[in-house]
Amino acid sequence: MKKLQLLILFILPALASAQLFEGDEFEYTSEWIWGINKNTNGGLIGGLVLRHSRKKGDDIYQTFGLELSNVKHPSEARYIGLSGAGFIYGKSNYLYAIRTNYGLEKLMYKKANQQGVQISLAAAGGPTFGLVTPYYVLGADQQYEPFTVVNFPSPQNIAGPGKLFQGLGDADFVPGLHVKGSLLFEFGTYRRNVAGVEVGVMAEAFSEEIVLVPTQPNKSVYSSVFFTLFWGSRK
Repeated sequence: MKKLQLLILFILPALASAQLFEGDEFEYTSEWIWGINKNTNGGLIGGLVLRHSRKKGDDIYQTFGLELSNVKHPSEARYIGLSGAGFIYGKSNYLYAIRTNYGLEKLMYKKANQQGVQISLAAAGGPTFGLVTPYYVLGADQQYEPFTVVNFPSPQNIAGPGKLFQGLGDADFVPGLHVKGSLLFEFGTYRRNVAGVEVGVMAEAFSEEIVLVPTQPNKSVYSSVFFTLFWGSRK
């Protein structure tokens, strides 16, 4: 409920300021956008987004998207190791979600060529390719190892985190599905350039439970509220 209230508080001011302009809109048939995502299951940067849209009918666009996201466990806590670098004690695996989706976007409010706010309602879904990779840490003996409570019974036994993308060669593939709904607010001041924000909710289910933190409850179904800053072009 708290997530929904925050989403509503963000949306209402934008709806109040939106304007519908007659006869001065820029009609476009295709669009490319990319963005940086923040969501309630991710860190400071939750993921990256790429989407292509093509006109399907009056104010209706079909969308094709690709997303990369790092899904975190809510209990993850960062510690400072012997080397002074931060690591997550108790974490055994990363979950990287690679999402491909198809959807539809409906223009609710159009903006004039160089003013106003364009608002769209979007829905999309598709397969998720989950990559579960071991979480490596640097031990006090300066050796990199996958984290286990047996090998590292306390945070004092860890010097720091593993190397970037270490463990990808040992990744396990877990298939899944996702669906999402969102509102897009486009504030670009030029006809062919796109800049704006997208806010929405997403549900995602995997074929099996994903163990991220062994000492805590884990799950196979995730839900989140997300916020994406995006840029792009249209023609």
